[in-house]
Amino acid sequence: MTSMIFKRYELKYLMDRVQTEAMMEAMEGNMALDEYGHSQINNIYLDTDNYLLARRSIENPPYKEKLRFRSYGRADSDSEVFVELKKKYESVVYKRRLSMPLDEAVDWFTTDTDRFPHTQIGYEVDYLRRRYEGIHPAMLLCYEREAYKSLDGSDLRITLDTNIRAGTESPDLTSPTGTRGIVPSDHTLMEVKTMYGFPRWLNAALEENGIFKTSFSKYGNAYKQLELGLSFDDLYRQRRGCALGAAFSTMSPSMLTSSHTDRIRAEYETIQQTN
Repeated sequence: MTSMIFKRYELKYLMDRVQTEAMMEAMEGNMALDEYGHSQINNIYLDTDNYLLARRSIENPPYKEKLRFRSYGRADSDSEVFVELKKKYESVVYKRRLSMPLDEAVDWFTTDTDRFPHTQIGYEVDYLRRRYEGIHPAMLLCYEREAYKSLDGSDLRITLDTNIRAGTESPDLTSPTGTRGIVPSDHTLMEVKTMYGFPRWLNAALEENGIFKTSFSKYGNAYKQLELGLSFDDLYRQRRGCALGAAFSTMSPSMLTSSHTDRIRAEYETIQQTN
């Protein structure tokens, strides 16, 4: 069994195909695939019958928490998987995770057993298990990821997630089926992870290509689509409109008159007309 703790900012950007290609070009010479490279990530999110954790997540409170099982690729019942506790407070993400066999992890959350790692992280996870009565495997969420590290030795990491899909019918890491796409195939979710500031090249690439930070929880958005019946298009217009409005409110007069903002302005006005 291994245990890990992470503390960092994680900022998310939802990009179309053109923006993704521009970002990949900007990353050349600055980022390289890390030891994970390209991987298939399968998650089971744990929640109550009424999706209390998902509902709290989409309300964007100052503090929120999630519990999940994670495997890299398809798991067998005795495969080592990660049990992860993810907390977010005032934009800083704290992630604690430990590894254990999948069948033991499932027993932990589906039976009244005390067979769990008796470590600090194990006790923290078990506290939440007991705090949220009836918490159980609620949703399967899968995607393909490319993970990059900075070539300058800093803590900067960038991940690109595609083929994001989810399902609630008997979620099972040994048979990750029964899912549907929650993000169009021509979109990529980029996550920038660091405890420090962005390098100049990254800030320039984001600004030049109209790529703005968005509040996008994969689990929260899957819940909105699968359980509330909302469409990606409606959710995207709402998020994109908020992001563009926030960007314009912080731009200097010189930036507002620069040529590369024309496309952004036109998109913002179109969104405002359709909402």
